[in-house]
Amino acid sequence: MSTAARVRVTGFQKLGNKMMEVFHGIGLPVGPLQLLKVKGRKSGREYTNPVAPVNVGGAVYILQAFPGSDWVKNVRAAGEGVLVRGRRARRVKLVEVPPNERGPIARHFPAQVPMGASVFVKNGVVPDKSPESFEQAARDIPVFRVVPL
Repeated sequence: MSTAARVRVTGFQKLGNKMMEVFHGIGLPVGPLQLLKVKGRKSGREYTNPVAPVNVGGAVYILQAFPGSDWVKNVRAAGEGVLVRGRRARRVKLVEVPPNERGPIARHFPAQVPMGASVFVKNGVVPDKSPESFEQAARDIPVFRVVPL
């Protein structure tokens, strides 16, 4: 699947996303998930999306599993956001990794976030949850390095 094609979030996923907001709001983070809050590029309104950062070589990265999603466009426009884990929030700069540097980063995702890797497969971003599949598809997976502000 081309990452230009938009994959829509289902009603069930939207409900799950709202539940993650509630859990984090009461101080109960779930697994590796964090909330990424970014201002909309058109509305200026703050949007919240669950993300599962990965750690590679001491740096933190966020990969995108929904081709054509607005949150990536918003991150590109804003260049920063807020990462929330439980009740702890921190402002961060989000630097897009060039396509030719994404492979070694994406390779770590299925081992660190196995359930999240399933979303990439379901959305047609990768054929399976192997590190090799993620590395081969990495040029088409938006990846952002998280830099504390």
